Amino acid sequence: MKEELILKAYEIAKERYAAMGIDTEQVLNQLQNFHLSLHCWQADDVSGFEVQAGELSGGIQATGNYPGKARNIDELRADILKAASLIPGRHRLNLHEIYGDFRGKVVDRDQVEPEHFRSWMEWGKEYGMKLDFNSTSFSHPKSGDLSLANPDPGIRSFWIEHTRRCRAVANAMGEAQGDPCIMNLWVHDGSKDITVNRMKYRELLKDSLDQIFATEYKGMKDCIESKVFGIGLESYTVGSNDFYIGYAAQRGKMVTLDTGHFHPTESVADKVSSLLLFVPELMLHVSRPVRWDSDHVTIMDDPTLDLFSEIVRCGATDRVHYGLDYFDASINRIGAYVVGSRAAQKCMLRALLEPLALLRHYEETGKGFERLALLEEAKAMPWQAVYDLFCLQNDVPVGDTFISEVEKYEQEVTSKRG
Repeated sequence: MKEELILKAYEIAKERYAAMGIDTEQVLNQLQNFHLSLHCWQADDVSGFEVQAGELSGGIQATGNYPGKARNIDELRADILKAASLIPGRHRLNLHEIYGDFRGKVVDRDQVEPEHFRSWMEWGKEYGMKLDFNSTSFSHPKSGDLSLANPDPGIRSFWIEHTRRCRAVANAMGEAQGDPCIMNLWVHDGSKDITVNRMKYRELLKDSLDQIFATEYKGMKDCIESKVFGIGLESYTVGSNDFYIGYAAQRGKMVTLDTGHFHPTESVADKVSSLLLFVPELMLHVSRPVRWDSDHVTIMDDPTLDLFSEIVRCGATDRVHYGLDYFDASINRIGAYVVGSRAAQKCMLRALLEPLALLRHYEETGKGFERLALLEEAKAMPWQAVYDLFCLQNDVPVGDTFISEVEKYEQEVTSKRG
């Protein structure tokens, strides 16, 4: 798209938004400070780099066999940089523990150390990409159905030690980058069929978490993530939403809201205002749950728009961290990164461009018709012209021109991976 057309469209949009009391220049500055945490596992279908790696297990799976997935750390890094070059703004990278730089050595998960991620820290510094982190309880011989809630003392202590070490890794990352590393804790623990020991397993999980969080760190922040069920673990999940909300509120921990971890008709947006009254911060894992936790690529759909709008309406943009969490192996993986990331940005942009002051005035004065009418009119405002300028300012492709860039990378790089 020609630059003069982009600028012309933006000037028109700027005037129209100004008539609603919105400063688009200020909004562009806010969007520049909106940092996504890109999930490394989209590039290789959650395979990781463990020498002893097995098949994906633990209640999750990646579907599809699109050619060209990253096979090693160098290919994964190249793919992430390519995707980032097509997404405006500066973003973070979210790593799972299984993506350590193990250099061909067998390192079991209770032996992981910050040194296994030192090259990631150096890479992040070189490319201006700060790191976030996740412990990894799945795809391991000791995973089974239960990890941190396992009644076997040996297995439970193994996963407690793993998670303790992951927090130490995250702290080292945060210290190295001068910004706290957000470490997410999610375990798949549950049961395929009816259990009569619900309390027992939750007592064990609570005790495990207390042991894990006993050490205080300044370079990292903890977040804990619930789930409704996992594949093969449909009847009971130890770490339910109620469990983690109670734990986080009592212990002052951050809650992770994964948009795929709730009933498809349940509003994740509605949880934001309630949780922020009782927990310090929120972490988002944004995906698209077509059927429960199917982890489709994020798009600009109503639930995602509602979620970002609620964050802005709560005045909580500085209390929420924004991560993506989908892994689609059925389409071009770099393209999936770009589509999902841009969609999340567009949702945030539209939320920031909402005429909130006028809407609140209508609501406070009992003008329900006017509030509804303005909400509808805001949907058709020229927000895309503002996003196009944002892309232009960040020197990334505007509009659908990124498609050819992804196709070129596929032709020259990923298609040759065999």
